Amino acid sequence: MITSPRGLLRRALDLPAPLLLLAGMFALHTGSALAVRAFDSVGPAGVTWLRLTWAALVLLAVGGRSLWPAIRRATPRDLGAVVILGTVSAGMMALYSEATARIDLGTATALEFLGPLAVAVFALRRRRELVWIAAAAAGVLLLTRPWTGSADLAGVALGLAGAGCVAFYIVLTQRVGGSFRAVHGLALAMTVSAVVMAPFGAPPVVAAADGRILLVTLAIALLYPLLPFLVEMVVLQRMSRTAYSTFISLEPGISLVMGALIIAQTPLPVQVAGMALVVAAGIGAARGDTGPPPTGTARPAAEPGVDRRPESAAAAPRREPEYAG
Repeated sequence: MITSPRGLLRRALDLPAPLLLLAGMFALHTGSALAVRAFDSVGPAGVTWLRLTWAALVLLAVGGRSLWPAIRRATPRDLGAVVILGTVSAGMMALYSEATARIDLGTATALEFLGPLAVAVFALRRRRELVWIAAAAAGVLLLTRPWTGSADLAGVALGLAGAGCVAFYIVLTQRVGGSFRAVHGLALAMTVSAVVMAPFGAPPVVAAADGRILLVTLAIALLYPLLPFLVEMVVLQRMSRTAYSTFISLEPGISLVMGALIIAQTPLPVQVAGMALVVAAGIGAARGDTGPPPTGTARPAAEPGVDRRPESAAAAPRREPEYAG
């Protein structure tokens, strides 16, 4: 029996939520590490544009004919939110790529992680939770080691700017996730992102005229952004806020590991200690969210209409539609 790509996707997304989330994180940082290797061909902007373009094309194909009725049903406000989300997503990925071209992958991820962590802590509205911000800041200092004079300040600044984009991304996904199904929302947002990045990424790609980079970036796009973004939108329907937060707090550590394995970015002991502080800060903020979970009727573990993303990944509950390929 031949199974269609859409059927295979459905089966994969039916796996247990924690397994899906871990797979998505490893895919994300494997893709990010491989992207760093591709920077020599067309630069960070070129690689980012190609990844976004491939992701948009694949998602448009997966969404199929059901995408167009979704667009027609959408209000101008819904479509405007998609445009803004796509623009912010492009900025988030571009800034992260530019940062990883200058500083280690794990350090760039830890810097970007400060955005959702800050959202998490401030959403809890308890002063004692500020200790997690302090712990993360101390961890970032150990990662960047500014006292050695070897820190790339431009890379650090780009990473921090990316953290700001992540904070905006969190807020905007609340709006788009409540208006479109997972694949539809991602397809539209990635299309906007690709268009926004075209003026920056297309020129170096055209100048390089290297057909191999097209195939390389297609493979990278499947690993990131396509698979992690899609997995995240599905997983958020099934996990509690605290469980999701605890798992996602491992992401900087996973990034450090994949950077070491794939692109030989071996961390110093002091950097490992710094990463441990950042991960501990994320887990601590997650465990501090002791509010009662929203109740629902469609599933015993999670309500399909509520975002289970913790404040480390979402500032407030939002409607999260069912996945439909």
